[in-house]
Amino acid sequence: RNIDKLLWLPCRTLIGCGCIVEIYCTGPILHQVQKAKLFDDDKYFVDMKLRAAPDIVLLAFHNLSNESPNMTVPVAQLQEFLSTYFEKPGTEFETWTPPDWHDKPKFLGGIADQELRDWAEKIHSLWKSLGRKVRADVQDHSELYSQIYTPHPVVVPGGRFRELYYWDSYWVINGLLLSEMTDTAYGMIQNFLYLVDRYGFVPNGGRIYYERRSQPPFLSLMVESYYQATKDKEFLRWYLGLTLEKEYRFWMQNRSVSVKVNGAERVLNRYYVQVGLPRPESYTDDLELAEGLTDGNDNEQLWMDLKAGAESGWDFSSRWYKEGNIRNNTTLTATRTSQILPTDLNALLCRNEKALASLHRIMGDGDSATLYDKAAARRLEAIEALLWDAESGAWFDYNLMTHSKHFEFYPSNLAPVWAQCYSQPEMGEQAVQYLKGSGALQFPNGVPTSLRESGQQWDYPNAWPPLQHMLIEGLSKLPSEEAKQLAFDLAQRWIKTNWLAYMKYEAMFEKYDVNGDGKPGAGGEYEVQLGFGWTNGVALQLLDQYGATLTSGSRAVSSGLLLPLFISATLMLQ
Repeated sequence: RNIDKLLWLPCRTLIGCGCIVEIYCTGPILHQVQKAKLFDDDKYFVDMKLRAAPDIVLLAFHNLSNESPNMTVPVAQLQEFLSTYFEKPGTEFETWTPPDWHDKPKFLGGIADQELRDWAEKIHSLWKSLGRKVRADVQDHSELYSQIYTPHPVVVPGGRFRELYYWDSYWVINGLLLSEMTDTAYGMIQNFLYLVDRYGFVPNGGRIYYERRSQPPFLSLMVESYYQATKDKEFLRWYLGLTLEKEYRFWMQNRSVSVKVNGAERVLNRYYVQVGLPRPESYTDDLELAEGLTDGNDNEQLWMDLKAGAESGWDFSSRWYKEGNIRNNTTLTATRTSQILPTDLNALLCRNEKALASLHRIMGDGDSATLYDKAAARRLEAIEALLWDAESGAWFDYNLMTHSKHFEFYPSNLAPVWAQCYSQPEMGEQAVQYLKGSGALQFPNGVPTSLRESGQQWDYPNAWPPLQHMLIEGLSKLPSEEAKQLAFDLAQRWIKTNWLAYMKYEAMFEKYDVNGDGKPGAGGEYEVQLGFGWTNGVALQLLDQYGATLTSGSRAVSSGLLLPLFISATLMLQ
């Protein structure tokens, strides 16, 4: 089908507040404004506030189009239309400083290196600049905003990400809890619970154009973190049996696949979004990608898979390319996210199931705890039947099109170690040897997201804070001294990278380059962003865990371990 035919979907066919979706999610205004490339970032337009009711704006644009050749509004008139009917982004927020922020949280005292301790104080101070509160007007006049109203203030990632985001907030909340900002953390979790009650799941972020996709489901682990910090059983009593289970059911009912292995049916999960339209916030990128495809159905499938890639949080990566294109210089048109069973998503859901079992047991509900224990056991069996490779000693994504594993290196290959979702103790130690032999440890500034330089931001040479933390946390829980030493070594490298970049730029970045000390990451659809919520949370957690021994970089990184790892990795690449 032609894209123009897709522009006129009636608003009742889409989730959203009345016909506002015909402005921000689909329709001729979105199409013409984004194609005209009036702004450097497509996200800018879809974050603008309306000055008039949606039906008035739609009618005005309809009349303007009818007066224009081929119904295409000239750029100058488009700009005039926008200045008449739209305000700049950002008016939906009011200035807000977290009232529970205070100087000198206790964890700072455990950081031995004075330079790192001073830096940790500065990171702690960043929470104040990242705090946002949605104006009451967004609730009162929701038809004028793409912003989804949430009742409590939030800490946002930073940069172009002006609103609440889902999986980013897990590391933000853990950082806030370390900073003793339990009220702010509580409010953020309440927002996510509010969103589950409203939608049945947590949207990707706090905008109506994210309403059809989620992100890696960390809400149960946020609640677990909050309970561990506060022991607030009353909080659990209200939400454990209703809201958290509601989100879990969403993933099992809408994002699961049954695969037959050796005569047995195994159920695992995937990212899957059934909306065959360009992403509003990356509209021209998606439109241009589809230009080379002749079949309209191929366009829609590509756009669904790009949305599924955004749902994964890894937007974008060679990890999602269909088999046969992985080794070629290919574009995002090869993306087939929905056809992949991701190791990390299933490890996360295994950890969710174990967390829900534990929380139910804390509340004295043994029957529910047993049900989640059984769900975790079933998932563990499915993960080992489909994703575990004994010869390699690691877990790999499974391709539903080729019925085979994808043996490229990604840090996600060790996600079951982080989730402690494996049946034999030796599997964790095998994964350490896999990591040592992978070639991924040869870089002084972190573990890259892959070893393939695709130009996508979730690939080499970029290293991302949540992946570093999951890897380090998983290794630190293994019993061997080798694994624990490797965890510390990776923590030292990551802290040194973050600290050097802060010394150069007085900023924290969303991602870093594994080559070159203190170099921010690059690639993908937008410029590297400052802020940055999850980077701050990961740095504070590592400084808390290893503060007694981490250094700011004046001392070499664990040279006794690094040299043999480097030699091993170099030999593997030859």
